[in-house]
Amino acid sequence: MNEMTPPQAASAEPAPRAAAGPLDRIFGLTERGTSVGREVMAGATTFAAMAYIIAVNPAIMSNAGMDRADLVSATALAAIFGSMMMGLWANLPLAVAPAMGSNVIFTYVIVKQMGMPWQGALAMVAFTGVLFLILSLSKLREKVAKDVPEAMKVGIQAAVGTLIVFIALRGAGFVVQNPSTYIAMGSLRSPPVLLTLFGLLLTPVLVARRVPAALILSIALLTLIGFFVPGANGKMVTSVPSAIMSWPRWPTSTFMALDIGYLFSHFVVTLPLLFYFLCAEFFSTLGTLIGVTGAANLRKPDGSIPNATAAFATDATASIVGPLLGTSVVTAYIESITGVQAGGRTGLTSLTVAGFFFLALFFWPIFVIIPPQATAPALVLVGVLMMQGLARIDMTDLVNAVPIVLTLLVTVLTNNLINGMALGTLSYIALEVTLGRRAQIPAMVWGLGFVFIAYAIVIAQIF
Repeated sequence: MNEMTPPQAASAEPAPRAAAGPLDRIFGLTERGTSVGREVMAGATTFAAMAYIIAVNPAIMSNAGMDRADLVSATALAAIFGSMMMGLWANLPLAVAPAMGSNVIFTYVIVKQMGMPWQGALAMVAFTGVLFLILSLSKLREKVAKDVPEAMKVGIQAAVGTLIVFIALRGAGFVVQNPSTYIAMGSLRSPPVLLTLFGLLLTPVLVARRVPAALILSIALLTLIGFFVPGANGKMVTSVPSAIMSWPRWPTSTFMALDIGYLFSHFVVTLPLLFYFLCAEFFSTLGTLIGVTGAANLRKPDGSIPNATAAFATDATASIVGPLLGTSVVTAYIESITGVQAGGRTGLTSLTVAGFFFLALFFWPIFVIIPPQATAPALVLVGVLMMQGLARIDMTDLVNAVPIVLTLLVTVLTNNLINGMALGTLSYIALEVTLGRRAQIPAMVWGLGFVFIAYAIVIAQIF
């Protein structure tokens, strides 16, 4: 997912006493200097850092016309499957769940803006997962990592982060339409706007102070306050849940609801989106693997990542299973670093995370009543932290700066990621050609440029 916490070196601690039994043989606890108790505590820590996704993912994707309660179940089930697979196959302390950023693009760009039915969008995500699986099991993985310019990768990630911030603030009523300036801040006389403002000030403070489970704590507190804050139609911002606990519900309305036919009948229109999801998942997974294994001191002497193929294939498989359940791209979470800092070193940490997501299935009535004013501040933090990659780029070089700025601003101002990606890519090609560096442009970038031109021609005929 998103870079929620910068990688930190794992604290030097004395190795625990040798573990015994089948868990030690399966996960190599003694070999990695850990214990069952430490792994369980690490899993609990990771879950606390990423539990916000159970509330945020359904809140976002329900705007695509999908049932919010079913989305809670689909989110948790996808996280259970991915985290268990990561723990048992890759044996790495990485938690897996539906990705932030991809769910926003799924809902607001693909479904609401482009008019694609969510069933067709789920099919597109599943097809991306198949492509990612092929990429993960082949040598193409190294080529893709090498060929896509860093400026383009960072520009896309920053653009998605900015779009998340804008959509979150708009959904909470903090940003509204204005006939003179197009957008403006909501009225400070409005109690929901004031609640959002309070959250925008509180949430970054909690994160900066490294309060455990800062985002889910912020969501919970704002949801509780919402019971006493008047909203629209004389109702409170937070509605009273039908129950605190209930038997888990199967995501009946979203399970196996993919429309494969739509994907192939609109293939030219979906091609740029396939590229986005493929690159977003690939580089998100790559960055997370590098960060988490580095923090856990798990990399091999040559710097390579242990069980990297299994980890990539897990992400890809989870991104096929996720749409089958009814959610968007599923990926490894950078929040796993919090579990590593708590001592997690093996896949037992991931299995513990899966166990907590299973318990969360029983509390779905709580997650469906969380208001947008409670999730907006958390989304803003996610968006801000997705822009951290900008610090790695030399913005004095126009070949870097122009594609990034165009990708970011055009995405937000037109509310369309494809517009931003297209102008960013074409400006990169134009600058490199003008500077006489045509040979340095990777074939993949040339191909993407032609895809965007073809996409623009098709869209111009449709709309």
